[in-house]
Amino acid sequence: MPLVRIDLMTGRTPEQITAIADAIHEAIVEVYGIPVRDRFQVVNELPAGRIVAEDAGLGFERTGGVVMIQIFTQRGRSDETKQALYARIAGGLESAGVAGEDVFIGYVENGPQDWSFGFGVAQYMNGELKVPAAAPGLG
Repeated sequence: MPLVRIDLMTGRTPEQITAIADAIHEAIVEVYGIPVRDRFQVVNELPAGRIVAEDAGLGFERTGGVVMIQIFTQRGRSDETKQALYARIAGGLESAGVAGEDVFIGYVENGPQDWSFGFGVAQYMNGELKVPAAAPGLG
């Protein structure tokens, strides 16, 4: 049950934005094995100059089409699984017209006590929801 925040600059069509959001979700479903309707995304369009993403010394140039992705999810997945997710997201975004150098992913882990899906209740803690650490796709 990741929560995904997607930041991109204005100028894309609604169809392009949908394709980007869909590609990210499809990657998470495929790699982590979560249900298709387990989808929580926030898409923010920002004016030019409001996203700063340099190369961190890696020696490549980004375009104005940067897509910054923050994935908030429960801890427990292996480094190999995370790497597979990053690669699958980049591949899906390439199909949606986003160049590989323009894909930036930040991954934040937390625990079951850190989520409330409504009504001010921590549903993982009271048993209403199964803790994802027990679900497939954590390898």
